[in-house]
Amino acid sequence: MTRIDGDTNLQTEALEDLVSAVNYRRWLCSLAVPHFGADVLEIGSGLGHFAAEWADMGVAITASEAAPERLAILRERFAGDQRVSVRELGVPITERGEHTNVVAYNVLEHIEDHIGALRSFAGLVRPGGTVLLIVPAFEFAMSRFDRAIGHHRRYRVPQLADALTSAGLVPEQCRYINGPGLLAWWLTCRVLGGRPKAGAMLSAYDRVYVPIERRIESRVRPPFGQSVFAVARRPG
Repeated sequence: MTRIDGDTNLQTEALEDLVSAVNYRRWLCSLAVPHFGADVLEIGSGLGHFAAEWADMGVAITASEAAPERLAILRERFAGDQRVSVRELGVPITERGEHTNVVAYNVLEHIEDHIGALRSFAGLVRPGGTVLLIVPAFEFAMSRFDRAIGHHRRYRVPQLADALTSAGLVPEQCRYINGPGLLAWWLTCRVLGGRPKAGAMLSAYDRVYVPIERRIESRVRPPFGQSVFAVARRPG
């Protein structure tokens, strides 16, 4: 069973640092909710922040992890929570499923064979079901931090759409999100060699900037962004 690549300790540390970005997390989660059906599977749930947010939005979801330490955290976090079930799941995945949706936020870039991973995601949804993704955007923003946490690539919209098509999925939406966030990532991580961290700057960014940018992008789709959001349907 192939692991999602990268320093798992650094990945976990980064996830913990970003827990305070409440508005940003809610924004990302809200993008997927209109596409969700009754049986959602999340690939690479990390510490469960997205799963908990979706559960609070009324979504019944299965959280999954390949890393044993994060799987244990998920099981402890959601013990007794009827809205969220937890299971171990690594990629590529050989089993088939009948979920209405598979969602994988900031996961695909960690997998070297991303076409194979997308095929396995597609195999977990019923015909007509959807795969929803968020991946980091633009190769020029690739930093030492990206590589340390296991990113094999950053995507442009056409590249991700081609990958989805090659995996037998039909892209329905593929667009950039968080336009100015790309500049912030490039400056912080690529130019200055840092990484996103909890603190006053992140709190201010989340409290002031994110609500404004979310309103803007609900009306106007930016021509670039920190990430790409995609929805692709399994034929049939």
